[in-house]
Amino acid sequence: MSMGRFANPADQRSGMEVVRDWNGVAHVVLRSPKGASARVSLHGGQVVSWRNDRGEELLFTSSKAIFKPPNAMRGGIQMCFPQFGYSGTLERHGFARNRIWTLDDEHPPINHNDNGSKVSVDLILKPSEDDLKCWPHCFEFRLRVSLSKDGDLSLVSRIRNVNGKPFSFSFAYHTYLSVSDISEVRIEGLETLDYLDNLSHKERFTEQGDAITFESEVDRVYVSSPNVVAVLDHEKKHSFVIRKEGLPDVVVWNPWEKKSKTMIDFGDEEYKQMLCVDAAAVERAITLKPGEEWTGKLELSAVSSTNCSDHLDHPVSI
Repeated sequence: MSMGRFANPADQRSGMEVVRDWNGVAHVVLRSPKGASARVSLHGGQVVSWRNDRGEELLFTSSKAIFKPPNAMRGGIQMCFPQFGYSGTLERHGFARNRIWTLDDEHPPINHNDNGSKVSVDLILKPSEDDLKCWPHCFEFRLRVSLSKDGDLSLVSRIRNVNGKPFSFSFAYHTYLSVSDISEVRIEGLETLDYLDNLSHKERFTEQGDAITFESEVDRVYVSSPNVVAVLDHEKKHSFVIRKEGLPDVVVWNPWEKKSKTMIDFGDEEYKQMLCVDAAAVERAITLKPGEEWTGKLELSAVSSTNCSDHLDHPVSI
């Protein structure tokens, strides 16, 4: 990958720098004027860090995460494509999160839109010969990761069919949120919805609670969900507001104690400090005809819990 466009790797005016991890994989670091930051690894196009203007990490990464290709690191925000979970014939969550992405030459790596209120990086993934052997469809997956001046994180995925025939896929932004204590957290916005319970062979149930709280393992796909969902963290006195477009489902996952002990890249007690809430398209596959393009958007905000209700009424702005 050419790094020539980053002749000055630490341009504070642009709010961007490129660094390399100990495996030599490039990471793009985005910074807002107020001090928030995000870090995107070209391994998987994965957002591996998102910090607010006080330097607090908002995404969870396991202390036992394995930072070594070809597998995705346990944490952050993973790109699950063209498969989520074990729903098809491919490796779990598809191959996009395990591949090395490149900077998108057709777009400048930094895009100051909204009068310079955002700093962005554009990445692209195209299938390798090995990918085409296991999933014989040509695609272009473009990902834009942006950080607003207020520290909001947004991801826009555009997947184009450059194949000669239609293909179908599922998709998720597999998002590990950092929480103070899972027993003190609740999700609002999914009440009364139907969900598929992966712990009960994908049987369909209807959510009965006023809000979703946690006292045991949860692995659910909430279908036909609203485009704004909130995760309230009582102890931290802040909330995550999740806005989405083009993604009808929300996956909620916490492995709890028993399953945590079976995962080699996850600490036995770390389930208490994390919660996955994924904007996704899982229940019904997305089908693209030749030349068609699909767009899926995610915006994450961390706001004071007292202001949370104001944000639930706002549309997606990305």
